[in-house]
Amino acid sequence: MASSDDQQAKRHDVWITGIGIVTCFGEGVETHWQTLAGEKAPAAIQDTETFKPYAVHPLPEIDWSQQVSRKDARQMETWQRLGTYAAGMALDDAGLKGDEELVSSMDLVVCAGGGERDIQVDEMVLREARQRNDREMVVNERLPVELRPTLFLAQLSNLMAGNISIVHKVTGSSRTYMGEESCGVTALRDAFRRISHGQSTHMLVGGAYNSERPDLLLNLELGNHLLRGSTAPVFERQSEGGGMIPGTAGVFLVLESAEHAKARDVTPYAKLSGVASDLGPRDKDSTLERVKRMMDELDLSNPNSTAVLSGSTGCTEITDWEFEAIRTKVGMESVIRAFTSLTGNPIEANFPLGVALAAMALKNGDFYPPFEPAENPAKIPPNQILVSCLGHYRGEGMAMIDTAS
Repeated sequence: MASSDDQQAKRHDVWITGIGIVTCFGEGVETHWQTLAGEKAPAAIQDTETFKPYAVHPLPEIDWSQQVSRKDARQMETWQRLGTYAAGMALDDAGLKGDEELVSSMDLVVCAGGGERDIQVDEMVLREARQRNDREMVVNERLPVELRPTLFLAQLSNLMAGNISIVHKVTGSSRTYMGEESCGVTALRDAFRRISHGQSTHMLVGGAYNSERPDLLLNLELGNHLLRGSTAPVFERQSEGGGMIPGTAGVFLVLESAEHAKARDVTPYAKLSGVASDLGPRDKDSTLERVKRMMDELDLSNPNSTAVLSGSTGCTEITDWEFEAIRTKVGMESVIRAFTSLTGNPIEANFPLGVALAAMALKNGDFYPPFEPAENPAKIPPNQILVSCLGHYRGEGMAMIDTAS
């Protein structure tokens, strides 16, 4: 929660000047706006067979060579390649790609998970563990023999930042955050505060998630977080007991101080006015209190003209509590869009994705149609958009996006 000293120290408006986005619907701002903001929401793109009974929103077909050379791409796992690709798109979109002076002084903040695992070794360990009582010994016996020495290096979360620096020459300071949905919130909060307090002038921030990984699906299922045997959108799946459908996505944003962007004669998408985050017990009363406190921290100047983009996980209880808190503040007839109904939950990239969709809507002076019947239509285009992201296990975050002036 931001202190009064933080608020007093704030000096610079933070503008969103570039967006790189890849989801199951394809790549690029124009593709996503045309697809998601039509008169009627598109049908969700899901793979319901590969990981049955679980669904995922898969990676679209991509020509990686547009942003990443074949040589560089061969050394990256899918999640790294996806993030590096989206980062290059954001730089292109902001007009920074190839400007060595500006890119070399650009700061980088990445939200990322761990690398991909050796599935065959995992399966071997699990098979033997089912037949033995000394399961700890199975791990000790197998891992030193079966795992490649380089596997642990390939798993480092900060490899995405390293690849972005190498491929796109972004060589200012670099930070990587881990922690599922919360790390996306932390990355944007960090970038917002550093620019608004004058510690940086331009930053590249974002992350990526590959949902088509059996190891990650296993982790989510062990926590009882996945939706089984259904593809229902977020509101509708609550009557089925709730659950998450993961989604593959890569999203990066270029953030600049208004002064820096004006000096480049750049037209922004929108203004990032604030980012709030919190963490605590996941009982109803504590969660509602934290969410309401975050909304109080942000500037809801006119709730009647504020729309909400929610990165809701779809998991029961936390989803209900999120919308209850929002409606208490914004109103029962609030215009909420659970974008994860269409994109799935891209975990680390969830919060950057919501901010990107909000910025696109404000720049176009319009909003998205209901993504499912339970959502209210927008009577007028919003002047500001609240982005909400409550993690499937822990951690909450919110951002306020306003029209830039």
